[in-house]
Amino acid sequence: MVRGNLSGGKARGGIAAICGVAFLLFGYDQGVLGAVIGLDSFRREFDDPNPTLEGIIAAIYDIGCFLGAMLAFVTADYLGRKGSVTWGTWIMVVGTILQTSSTENVQMILSRVVTGIGNGMNTVNVPIWQSESFKSHNRGAMLIIQSALIALGHPLSTFMGLASRQAEPSSFGWRWPIAFQGVFMLLILLGLPFLPESPRWLVHKGRIEEATDVFARLGGRDVNDPATILERDEIVQSVQEEKKLGEATWGEVFTEGPNRNISRVLLGAGPYMMNQWSGINSLAYFLPITFERNLGMTTELSLILAGVLGIQYFCISWLPYFFIEKVGRRKMLMGSAAACSFCMVMIAIMRKVDTIAARWVFVAFTFVFFDVFSLGILPVSWMYASEIMPLRTRNKGVALGVGSHWLSNFVVVFVTPDAIADLEHWLYVIWALLNASFVPITWLWYPETARRSLEDMDEVFRHERFGLTKTRSPGTRTKEGGDGVIRRDPEVDLYQIDAKGSPKS
Repeated sequence: MVRGNLSGGKARGGIAAICGVAFLLFGYDQGVLGAVIGLDSFRREFDDPNPTLEGIIAAIYDIGCFLGAMLAFVTADYLGRKGSVTWGTWIMVVGTILQTSSTENVQMILSRVVTGIGNGMNTVNVPIWQSESFKSHNRGAMLIIQSALIALGHPLSTFMGLASRQAEPSSFGWRWPIAFQGVFMLLILLGLPFLPESPRWLVHKGRIEEATDVFARLGGRDVNDPATILERDEIVQSVQEEKKLGEATWGEVFTEGPNRNISRVLLGAGPYMMNQWSGINSLAYFLPITFERNLGMTTELSLILAGVLGIQYFCISWLPYFFIEKVGRRKMLMGSAAACSFCMVMIAIMRKVDTIAARWVFVAFTFVFFDVFSLGILPVSWMYASEIMPLRTRNKGVALGVGSHWLSNFVVVFVTPDAIADLEHWLYVIWALLNASFVPITWLWYPETARRSLEDMDEVFRHERFGLTKTRSPGTRTKEGGDGVIRRDPEVDLYQIDAKGSPKS
């Protein structure tokens, strides 16, 4: 059943809640191995893995996520957004059971691939489902909440590892934190049957009557309400224009054409890669190990510090909710990247100095790095691709972006254990330079998506050729009025843009 039986605020809240649990699971899954890999019971079970094997066990999950993203590339247009999340979650259930029961390295490695495949499918489809179900003026704010829940997953897994450490030397100490993922998966699977499918996907499949019903349900209105009809007709018109060109093929994603598909794929993949090449998961995946091996802290203190950092990370990551639509994606991304670069410079210096005081300054700037990362790179990376892709190729384009994210994640996580030992402070210098490069890249090539509908962005790309963007300011769509209609300033032509990116009068 594609429509579910909830309507109005309950339907929107239900979609936000299930997407939020999926993102919380994503964050938890990223942090849980780092919380248990240093436990004596884990190391004894898997023959005390060396840094290279640690990197393989951790990073192979990202290969699974990449495979899952590519599987979504093939299947999601057929399964739908909600159906794809259902399948992805069930695959994660299988992977979690296999991980929890692991007794040797091969089983743990293969089971992490399986779990990653399911999560890769979800990381493609959850942002698309949410972005296609919410209006442009609150779409960014909703995705901020999901980004914050990714951040919450990290300390949750860390404190779970710290608590289960009390069960040492029993293997329950490392098995329970991994098994706990099943709680999130159960919540997702129980909630999905009550929620509607993406109305834009239904329109694309020609199921107009069902799409109209979903638009009405999401808006808490009657199917014959003028606001419902207007919203539906806008999507139908956009889909009809795209279908004049025929069904989307895989090859179409890699050609420019009137919709500028390859431009959008490259731009959409960029923030995903910025997320990884900022160095965040070089720290996040192995944060307790970093504190323990770099700074000489005990395992218990390392876990406590990692957990406290995660709680602060979660709290700070809510702040963009209040200004992301006003400030826009571009400014937040550039500001966050510049601040991350500065933090990595300071971390590198403190690692080089390596006195007792410098070690605590290292910890302090690690805290600050996570904070400034959560204020820009984190939320923008997970929303930007789904906001700029045309409907016909949205799933394929986002899948490629998510795939680039997971491949980058694999490389970062795989090399980190050895890099911590071999590169020392130079590892953080590399992250600093990469973060600094994101600022001019964003300024030159990335159009602003804030307060623009998905259909507005189609027009932006049709009116700009590949190259330097002039769309540098948030759009002109405003909150809905009492009649439920989203309005744009009638005095502003959205697509007449001056050199500074502001609409011309």
